[in-house]
Amino acid sequence: MKTAVTKRGQTVIPASIRKRYHIDMGGHLVWLDDGETIRVVPVPKDPLQALRGCGRGQGLTERLLAERQADRERENRTDGND
Repeated sequence: MKTAVTKRGQTVIPASIRKRYHIDMGGHLVWLDDGETIRVVPVPKDPLQALRGCGRGQGLTERLLAERQADRERENRTDGND
């Protein structure tokens, strides 16, 4: 899709994109510039709620427990070297 930019730097978000990403009046966008491209990312009204469930299926609980076990083992090794 292609939109124009006004002399005041304003542009229009096409209706189909607004609907798909739930961008309503008063919503916010983040502009990400990596030096080569620009990305426009909608900011959810409740960012914490938007993240809910995004780590599901990645074995995060098992990874956390393994890291805690590794920390305990490191602590036990250093406790004996005083």
